[in-house]
Amino acid sequence: MTALSPLSIALLVAVTVGLAAAILAWRERPEPGATWLAVLLAGQVWWATFLVFELEAATLPGKALWYDVQWVGVVAIPVGWLFFALAYTGYDRYVTPFSVSLVSVIPVATVAVAAAGDPGNLLAVDRAVRETAVGTFLDVAPGPLYYVIAGYTYLLGAVGSVPLFQLIRDDARPFRGQSAALLIGTAAPWAGSVAYLTGAIPIPGLDPTPIVFAVSGVTYLFALSRFRLLTLAPAPRRRARQLVFEQLHDPVFVVGTEDLLVDLNESASETFGIDRQAAIGERAGAVVPRYDAVRELDDDRGSPRPISLVGRDGQRPYEVTVRGVVDDHDRTTARVIAFHDVGAYLGQQQRLNVLNRVFRHDVRTETNLILGYAEQLRANPTDERALSIIEESAGRMLELSERTRTAGKLFDPTEEEKSGPLPDVVDEVVADARSLDPDARVETGRISDVTVPLVLRVVLENLCSNAVRHNDGETPWVRIDAAVADGWVEVTVADDGPGIDPAEYDVLDRGTETPLRHGSGIGLWIVKWGVDHLGGRISFAEREPRGTTVTVSVPVDRSGAGGSDRGERIAGCDRTDDESGAAESPSNEGR
Repeated sequence: MTALSPLSIALLVAVTVGLAAAILAWRERPEPGATWLAVLLAGQVWWATFLVFELEAATLPGKALWYDVQWVGVVAIPVGWLFFALAYTGYDRYVTPFSVSLVSVIPVATVAVAAAGDPGNLLAVDRAVRETAVGTFLDVAPGPLYYVIAGYTYLLGAVGSVPLFQLIRDDARPFRGQSAALLIGTAAPWAGSVAYLTGAIPIPGLDPTPIVFAVSGVTYLFALSRFRLLTLAPAPRRRARQLVFEQLHDPVFVVGTEDLLVDLNESASETFGIDRQAAIGERAGAVVPRYDAVRELDDDRGSPRPISLVGRDGQRPYEVTVRGVVDDHDRTTARVIAFHDVGAYLGQQQRLNVLNRVFRHDVRTETNLILGYAEQLRANPTDERALSIIEESAGRMLELSERTRTAGKLFDPTEEEKSGPLPDVVDEVVADARSLDPDARVETGRISDVTVPLVLRVVLENLCSNAVRHNDGETPWVRIDAAVADGWVEVTVADDGPGIDPAEYDVLDRGTETPLRHGSGIGLWIVKWGVDHLGGRISFAEREPRGTTVTVSVPVDRSGAGGSDRGERIAGCDRTDDESGAAESPSNEGR
């Protein structure tokens, strides 16, 4: 039995190391890049193994046969390297059956030519056996396809190296070590291949590339064990960061230095109804809501303040933050504009402020009143006036308690958001208002048949009950009209009462109460909170000769099964066409 040449022994060492690394990589499936790293290492093992067969063959046809078989491994290496690098670094969206098929066209064609016996001498123009001091080699004069596949191999290798070079300067030490080991393991065979093609190897026919695979195998094994190459891959981190941007609840826009929109997340697209593909590349002023106001915030560098915007959920207050994207040379390349919906936060602050005032001022006042007149009743049990005042005060406290309970239930996150037909909502509100005062004239005009959130019922109930309770006339008059336009329901509630104190408007506009400036009750606040909760708007206007018209606008509930296709209907039985109210000046809410 003929002993193996020293070169064959060296190749078998490379095969052993590469096979061990390939098995480790294969066992790590389905970790990102594990399969493709196994393909790369299997290609190296294949090439080196059949090079041993070529070296040990004694005849030219035998050597030529094993030379052609090696092409399977040769072309598998760059394909495996490219898709491993993409999957490992998180660019797996490019690793698709189509892209794999496209990239594999030239490698498969090369293997097909070799399997057919190289007709036309595309891979090798001439083949000859060369006797050297280190062994007998097949000296090949490359053909045109040989140079094509060589250039293609370098191209795939360079493209695959780009994302790995980006990790060299990563903040995470394991990723730096992994990428460095991978690049060293790939650069060594490249260097051997370049040396062979340029004639730098003095031994005719000796291609050192398979021999250097021993270096690749060792570095890959080191990366797999020491740096946990596949179990601690950067792909999930990149995917997670992308997921955070895409799935972030807050709308986010990325604007370049020339005020062109670079990117926006899914929330921005859905919230503001923006076509994402069409928007990218457009002027930010044409896409980003209230962009002029955003620019002022950025220029002022002051504390963020809420900006009112109309989006998918109606009109909401958003707090805007602007951050610069700075590159490695400390140059600002873009700005990230984030809109944070602070409606729930502001509403909670207002509710706590108002409820604190209710319990600190209103309840204490009524309690003191009851206690004072209770003392009078103790002294004079027949004092009907004292008894009447106590009863009225207790009634006001009961009403305040019911309204406070309504406010708490209205914004309870555990409560399911319900919807209903607007005509039914109005009918219920009218019935409740009439029950407060049998002499009251509560009328309805034309009511659009659409589905609305039932929170609107609470808003209208408070407006109508306030209009009836606080009317100083003998026969209070209230009228409700509702129409739909451009996806908004506009409901007007008109009365002939004494009007609303302008101080009430001021408190609602400011959104906060103070010891010296606060509302007279909780009714108007419930209306404001309800409208804000629905993302709506409210305005007040004086009627002539007396009274108030309150206009509430809220988005149509598109989740409900409304009857908007059925047009409008007349709800109620006391409709008059000569009495109505027009709303002006947007503000906040009812009494």
